[in-house]
This record gives sequence, C-alpha cells and structure tokens, in this order.
Amino acid sequence: MEPALVVDGLSKRFVLHLQRGLALPVVEGAGFSVSPGECVVLGGPSGAGKSSVLKMVAGTYGASAGRIIVRHRGAPVDLVALTARELIAVRRETIAEVTQFLRVIPRVPTLDVVAAPAEAELGADQARDRAAALLARLNLPQRLWGLPPATFSGGEKQRVNIARGFIRNAPLLLLDEPTASLDAANRDVVVALIEEKKAAGTAILGIFHDEAVRARVADRIVDVSGFAPA
Repeated sequence: MEPALVVDGLSKRFVLHLQRGLALPVVEGAGFSVSPGECVVLGGPSGAGKSSVLKMVAGTYGASAGRIIVRHRGAPVDLVALTARELIAVRRETIAEVTQFLRVIPRVPTLDVVAAPAEAELGADQARDRAAALLARLNLPQRLWGLPPATFSGGEKQRVNIARGFIRNAPLLLLDEPTASLDAANRDVVVALIEEKKAAGTAILGIFHDEAVRARVADRIVDVSGFAPA
C-alpha cells in the first residue's frame, strides 16, 4: 500500500530579522511516512519541533529543505514545491486538520462554521446534516448551533474545531492537541472518531500531550527530538 504521506529530509530554519538575519534551526532532516488507516504521533519533549513539523505538513510553515509528499487525486505531489495557489487546492481536497485554536469568520453560526469545509464534497444540505450529527455527538447543546462560536468557552470552541476538522473525508488528517480543554466524556468521543477515521482508511498525523489518549490512538510514535539540529 502506498503511503498517504512521506516526509523526507525536512528541515526548518527561522530567520530572525531583528537579530541581523540570525538563522535559528529547529528541525533538520526529518523523515517518516504515514500509511492509510494509520495514526502516527509526533513525540518528544517541549521545544523538540513537533509543532513545526506538523505546521510544515499543513502548509502553515514553509520548509527550508526537504520534501513533503502526499497523494492528491491519486498522484504523488510535493507540497514544498507547490505555489501558494496550488497548495490551497491540495489542502482543500486532500488535507483536513484540527488546530489548537478555532479561527473562523465572525458572526457565522456554528452549524455553518462546521459544515463549510464539506459543502464542496457533500453539498450544502448533507454537509449541514453531518455537521449537526457531529456537534450532537460532541455534546454541544443544540441551542448553541445557531450562534457564532466567538463567545463560547474554550471547551465548546474546541468541540466546534474538532467537528469542523472531522467532517470531511480527506485522505490525510492532521491533529494538533485535539483533546485539549475537553472533559473525559468528550475525549472518549474524539478517540472514537479517530478510530473510525482509521478504519475508513484515513492517514492521521498528530500531536497529543495527553498520554492516555496518545496510548489509545497511536500506531507509531516518531520522536522528533531525533531530528534536532546538531
């Protein structure tokens, strides 16, 4: 089976322009793969570069060197080599993600916030039905669905964020601390959602500081400290 994601020789250096262009290396030569139906977790101590690796795969950070290969429309594509416009198109179809913070257009109702990423794939009505089902499963009260999430609590926002990330059938799912701010019952829901995605053949790359959740979902752990600059 072809991997859904291959990271090869991936490096990231931040240039500190206020420090006379000082280059700060954070990751050097990272390499690993993720197969369909597999959950690979990025491990290592704080500051090891886990978030940098995940953000490069997501396209939030540009890579300084290396390749990030995903299968897009059945063919391998190197995200590092794409233009910004091409990367947006790949992200729209092939990569879904749950970030640590919910960033959405103000004043848009929660149900629409969750449904929006799936409308092109499912159509507006089916996307809203799936959004409603996810919000109900994540125990977000229905009275909140018509409200914008800006004033929600941290845990409520995170559940909206999770529903928005899980609604699509993208081949690759990126998870950045998805269970942060959640109670035990909703952590269990997220674990179940991850297992269902794996069973459906989704490749998952994530960061989990919750050791109990990590132990339940991880098929492999990649220690990012092994890619620390010399």
